[in-house]
Amino acid sequence: MRGTLVAAREAGGITQHIGASFFPLDAVIKVCSKLIEKYNITLKVPGILFIDTPGHAAFTNLRRRGGSMADIAILVIDIINGVQEQTIESIQLLKSRKTPFVIAANKIDLIPGWKPFENENFQETYNKQSKFAKEELENRIYKLIGDLSFLGFKSDLYTNIKSFKENIAIVPVSAKTGEGIQDLLLVVLGLSQTFLKDKLVPITTTTEGSILEIVEEEGLGVTANLILYSGKISVGDRFAFMSKSGPIISKVRALLLPKPLDEMRDPRDKFTQVDSISAVAGVKIVANNLDDAIPGSPLIVIDKPENENEIIDRISKEIESLRINVDKIGVVLKADTFGTLESAVYFLKDKGIPVRIADIGDVSKRDVFEASIVKQKDEFLGVILAFNVHIHPDIEKEAIDKGVKIFKEKVLFRLFENYLNWVEEEKSRKERMKFESLIKPGKIRILEGYVFRRSNPAIFGVEVLAGRIKPKYKLMNLEGKIIGEISQIQDKGQSIPEATMGAKVAISMKEPIVGRHIHEKEILLVAVPEDHARALLKDYAHLLKEDEKEALNELIEIHRKEKILWAR
Repeated sequence: MRGTLVAAREAGGITQHIGASFFPLDAVIKVCSKLIEKYNITLKVPGILFIDTPGHAAFTNLRRRGGSMADIAILVIDIINGVQEQTIESIQLLKSRKTPFVIAANKIDLIPGWKPFENENFQETYNKQSKFAKEELENRIYKLIGDLSFLGFKSDLYTNIKSFKENIAIVPVSAKTGEGIQDLLLVVLGLSQTFLKDKLVPITTTTEGSILEIVEEEGLGVTANLILYSGKISVGDRFAFMSKSGPIISKVRALLLPKPLDEMRDPRDKFTQVDSISAVAGVKIVANNLDDAIPGSPLIVIDKPENENEIIDRISKEIESLRINVDKIGVVLKADTFGTLESAVYFLKDKGIPVRIADIGDVSKRDVFEASIVKQKDEFLGVILAFNVHIHPDIEKEAIDKGVKIFKEKVLFRLFENYLNWVEEEKSRKERMKFESLIKPGKIRILEGYVFRRSNPAIFGVEVLAGRIKPKYKLMNLEGKIIGEISQIQDKGQSIPEATMGAKVAISMKEPIVGRHIHEKEILLVAVPEDHARALLKDYAHLLKEDEKEALNELIEIHRKEKILWAR
């Protein structure tokens, strides 16, 4: 819609923070002129302020914060991949907020056989497609309708809908080619002026907004990007907000407005300076004491001196609800903004990962110290997760010295993926090491005619029927009596570290005498110690092969004839 590529200029191609863009009515009319003329539409709204929220599942709370200010939402679904985890989560959010929404079925340009017609409305570009491409689109729309019905929503292609009260409108679009964008804008505006008349009345009793981000601008210093959702703010106004040290009062030095159709956080042109602005709007505020402002904090203009204490108390209560409860044993989490921090904590808690420290700012010595304490009790939680913050080389060195692992990323979901993959790999590695340290079950048969020496040591050929045998493994007979320990295993005259099922090898043992303690054709089992058998049975059965399980079960049955609770 803006004709800009903000997301493409960010790490990972994902919009990491909430942004805002104003779409004035004259711009809407220009973009949608063909459709407006065709259907004789009269627009009654002054324009649209878009709050652009990130799409990945990790950004739940950022979307919550955006959703709480939105009158209507556009839910973008990839027409190629369909309903994803984050789609369901977004729908649940919209449902809980009772926020009306339209579905933008994006990436129609990737449909096999689709021929793009830039910035064309949907019906015209659809009519120009081949029969194959049309069928492909229809099939994907039908699948989307089916998926949404499972989530409790009736939906249809917007051109087929007779009652927009009963059905969610699906508008096929391409963010790349601009196809269907006109249709999407008009559907949103049409629904807004039909069903949201009450919300289109400006709120003038109080002046309130929400700080989206704190940004340092060259020549201006620290500024705050604000969504103003009620009232009017002017240069010289005193306002209150929440900082890291508590509620603070400041005064507006300047108000900067991005040009229409431009992006507040990443403008292609300079801001326009204004004396005042009315809601709803996205605006940049220049003021003192913004350095420690918490992104996500409410901002309230103090209209009368006598209301100052009341407003400060209100901000304190509101921000208290955003405080993050932490655990004694958990990861250390650092992020660049409160919104991202809150989202990260939500994600970790949802995955059952406790958080010891959740804070904004660069990784510090204290963070390393706290993680090292946790590491002594839980090595998988004694880590630091750092999103889009700086880590000084001295801090990294200290972390290495203390054995604290730091995960750092500029894309939030990758940070989580890297950490969770590491935990899985480490647990798997340690499980494998523990498993390898256990004596494994095995079953052999003494081969007839292959006794090379009867005693001191006895050397004879065996076939491994199940599991494995290794030097120093003790063997027992089917009555449960230990007959000795394997000294060496040889295959074709060469010593080998182990022999597994199907192998025919020679073994040597000091203790038994062939013909007295053991005999040709006799079956022997590896004498797995009881604690090893218990561990294999309870913790590592999934790592045993079927033949190893059979040998272990046979061993257990023998022992339980005399001791019923053996290896339980």
